[in-house]
Amino acid sequence: MKFAACIEWMFTEAGDDLPARIHAAHKTGVTGVEFHLWREKPIEAIARAANATGVRVRSFCVEPRRSLADPADHEQVLAAVADAIPVARQLNGAAMVLASGFTRPDVPVQQQFDAVVTVLKRAAAMAQAAGTMLWLEPVYMVVGGQRMFVDTIGRGLDIVAAVDSPALRLLADVFHSAQTAEELEQAIGERMPYVGHVQVADTDGRHEPGTGGIDWTSVMRVLKEKGYQGEIGLEYFPTVGAGESLALTRRALGLGA
Repeated sequence: MKFAACIEWMFTEAGDDLPARIHAAHKTGVTGVEFHLWREKPIEAIARAANATGVRVRSFCVEPRRSLADPADHEQVLAAVADAIPVARQLNGAAMVLASGFTRPDVPVQQQFDAVVTVLKRAAAMAQAAGTMLWLEPVYMVVGGQRMFVDTIGRGLDIVAAVDSPALRLLADVFHSAQTAEELEQAIGERMPYVGHVQVADTDGRHEPGTGGIDWTSVMRVLKEKGYQGEIGLEYFPTVGAGESLALTRRALGLGA
């Protein structure tokens, strides 16, 4: 399996310049990179660095972030997707990442679920028409006692399956999944075709796999048995330099030294 590294947090030895981090990633053999919010990023320079190195920009986040679970936010969600589509095309098909927003404590769960499906059907139609891709990311986060509405891989796959669009897939983040204590094999079931990407980091510190409590042998077994053939996204805070960090990760994931 190949790696896609989060250049927000990795290859910091190359400085604050994200294009320079792309070149640094390329030198280590990393074939993909990812970053978070895009509006303040040097998109043209990132595209040039990606084209020059052959490194693929795998994803970036749609912004501003708005709630998929609240119909009052839906037009803002769709406007944000519309703004992100030209960026995705400029970056040669980078996926656009959406999170659900927080639960609405006084609203029935099914009503929130239906709201998420409704807006994602519209957003996926926009993405498909433009030849681009959306990834829904379950995120474990608690603010003011409220969790994100989609914070498990299981619920995320329920929603992606309900939308049923080739332009929408799940970004399965093992770190966030572990926070919810869901069982990965059961959560995925027979729905691996709906998974577009997998990201890794260990608990609790969000560092390299092997530095915390996640059973990576089990995780990699599940991914293999379920047929995942994509890249592994490295969305962690490295504890050592980039080369050593990548080697630690490969060993922890059973991918060699």
